[in-house]
Amino acid sequence: MNRVERESAVRRILEQTPPQVPAELYDDAVRRGGRMLRRRTLARRALLLLLCAAAVAFAVWALTVRPWAVPPSQTTPPVTGW
Repeated sequence: MNRVERESAVRRILEQTPPQVPAELYDDAVRRGGRMLRRRTLARRALLLLLCAAAVAFAVWALTVRPWAVPPSQTTPPVTGW
């Protein structure tokens, strides 16, 4: 099938009247779409809550452990008896 034949076939299909869609199909699509949106919203909120909990846990850990502080030197013994 060459390009001209494909274009004429597409034009014939587009010029036809659209087929009748069953009425219950619209209701099913709306119901499923609403369910998908609710699930996406719930997943997004759960992910945001998990991210916030991880940030709080990291902040608490960092404040208690203080990883930025230099640890005391343990390589030389204290000098006594001078």
